[in-house]
Amino acid sequence: MVKSFKTFLKHTYKDFKTRSVNPPVVRTSTMVFKSMSDLRQVQKRNLRNPRGGHFEYGRQGTSTTFELEKILSNLEESYHTFLTPTGFGSIFLCLFSVLRPGDEIIIADPIYSPTRLLTENYLKEFNINTKFYDPNNLQTIKSNYSKNTKLIYVENPGSNTFEFQDLGKIISFAKKMKVVTAIDNTWGTPYFLKPIKIGFDFSIVSATKYYSGHSDVMGGSLAVSKKVFKKVIKAQNMTGLRLSPDDAYLIMRGIRTLDVRLDKHQQNANQIAKILSKKKYIEVLYPYKKNSKNYKLWKKYYSGSSGLMGIKIRAKNKKIVDKFVNSLKLFGHGYSWGGYESLAIHQEIKEQGNRKYLKLKKNEYIVRLHIGLEDPKDLINDIKNSLKLIK
Repeated sequence: MVKSFKTFLKHTYKDFKTRSVNPPVVRTSTMVFKSMSDLRQVQKRNLRNPRGGHFEYGRQGTSTTFELEKILSNLEESYHTFLTPTGFGSIFLCLFSVLRPGDEIIIADPIYSPTRLLTENYLKEFNINTKFYDPNNLQTIKSNYSKNTKLIYVENPGSNTFEFQDLGKIISFAKKMKVVTAIDNTWGTPYFLKPIKIGFDFSIVSATKYYSGHSDVMGGSLAVSKKVFKKVIKAQNMTGLRLSPDDAYLIMRGIRTLDVRLDKHQQNANQIAKILSKKKYIEVLYPYKKNSKNYKLWKKYYSGSSGLMGIKIRAKNKKIVDKFVNSLKLFGHGYSWGGYESLAIHQEIKEQGNRKYLKLKKNEYIVRLHIGLEDPKDLINDIKNSLKLIK
């Protein structure tokens, strides 16, 4: 039996019918059967075991998407994993599965900004109320709790500001109150953290990022516990949120090297974090400093760290920060991350939504860096040259 995560990723599939080490890409809308009796038998098997890959129509998936579901369920150690066309689709599917009019959701303040818009604005139209908690003070989860609370939603670390939270305390409180829990685990992936294993009901990953690793495909995964499985499969059937076979194949191709890439992202990011930390006008938002609260909370739950970090820069004005970002030669400027390339973007306050607990001083600015797979010496030299513009 294969026990190593690394070995499993290299031996996820072998098709001895086609003698291929990769699964075939099966595209279809109509599933054809030899007879009506054959069709009815498949329908019955699907009712008995909805996780068994017994398809009767293309919207349910094909053998290609089913293979990716199995791989991710093994990685997540989850009851099942659902696939969606984007990472945001997985967020929507999670919320749509459990929230109804009159319900409340408690959500981390440093949340992915589209998730904030979805919960704070759009869900309000359906009489679903959103409350935000302070990631640095989990008592605010308790103070926001009410009898209408149905979901506690975590993003760890926080989007752009990278606060790490005590996940065990959140899970413990939620279980005590009989509230389901979800976490956006795109930063860590199940390579570094297995949320379902430690007690979360939902684990969301944007497959667009590290699963793919090549910046050429979009997708999302929603790993679930047995407790919420029936609600999610019903919601997925009602919304038709499915991943295409071609995209599933590309994600499977990328996931074979997930461990190799993340190890390298981590190695490069740690080197750059140490260089940046030597600058008095920069605070590095990454778990590298062993005596810090963030490091201790990261170490408590994670086995490693990815290539995404933030830096808080003290500068005279915004133009200087933009000059720093624009002068980087090896860092592209654009949204998303998780590919092979390094990226840098100046995250202005207005882009982060109505952050309730974010406290930035007048001359403090946040830049998000994705540290790619380039030679770290080249990246360090590039950053050093650009830092000369900050005075």
